[in-house]
Amino acid sequence: MAKLQERRLGRSEMRPRAIGMGGAWWQAHPASETIAAIERAIELGINFFDTYPDECEGRWGEALSGGKREQVYLQAKVSSAVKNERTSDHSAAKTRSSLEASLVNLRTDYLDSVLIHGYDKQTQLEQDGYFDPLGPGNALDELIKMRDEGLIRHIGIGARDAEVINRATATGEIEIVLTYMEYNLLTQAAAAEFFPQCRERDVGLILASPHGMGILTGVEPDDEAVGKRLQIDKPRAHDMWQFCRDRGVNIRHLAIQFCMAAPDIDSIVLPGPASVQQLEEAYEAGTADIPDEIWRDFKAEFGVGV
Repeated sequence: MAKLQERRLGRSEMRPRAIGMGGAWWQAHPASETIAAIERAIELGINFFDTYPDECEGRWGEALSGGKREQVYLQAKVSSAVKNERTSDHSAAKTRSSLEASLVNLRTDYLDSVLIHGYDKQTQLEQDGYFDPLGPGNALDELIKMRDEGLIRHIGIGARDAEVINRATATGEIEIVLTYMEYNLLTQAAAAEFFPQCRERDVGLILASPHGMGILTGVEPDDEAVGKRLQIDKPRAHDMWQFCRDRGVNIRHLAIQFCMAAPDIDSIVLPGPASVQQLEEAYEAGTADIPDEIWRDFKAEFGVGV
């Protein structure tokens, strides 16, 4: 079986495999399925796991017990967005309490990386009661303290907004950026908006949702669903699906490998498999042999390729 390449994740010097594993879709699946997927990921050599502070967090801790924790890079997030509210609590106190809870749930005494998450619009800074995570005494400063205490090793940010990402990386403390829905077969906005700054500052990049929130998985795209998820010309997703269907190619393979081939930047790809089958499909997508003529014709038709 083909192996995934090892990637350098910027100046963090973490060197995970080119595909990691996120948990965005776990809530819809039984714990037994997601735990089995983690175990299978380790068997396949996948060694970068991205968690989120919710009721599923303990699944990672269970799956990584018994010595498996030391075989992987484990990433958590600090995000205190309130449901149905536009503000988030990124105060120092909330940041520390969130991370301390994650350490307990994940059954570990340190985290390889932690992302400031749930902060995605510069206009939020104008809202009453909002704690600017990059401002003095708030999330970033508290994470630096926790890094100095040995509880975390690297600090990053998870966001889509280019202004937010560029402001964060300009602090000199951000070593990793996770972004989603900004670089895939359907849109490459990130390549112009913040890839250059990440390259210049040697920031590692995590490209999440390579399948466009399910649009590029091989299921025939629904125009209404596409319109809700991406600001694009909706028929384009269907045209790509039809192109691959006509040639007997799995668009999921193209979607993953396009992100893996992001030019001139240290990056990994982060799908969100929630079962062994989905995990194996992601691995297959990253290691499948795609004929050069398929990429050639795809690029001629849609203007994107590797």
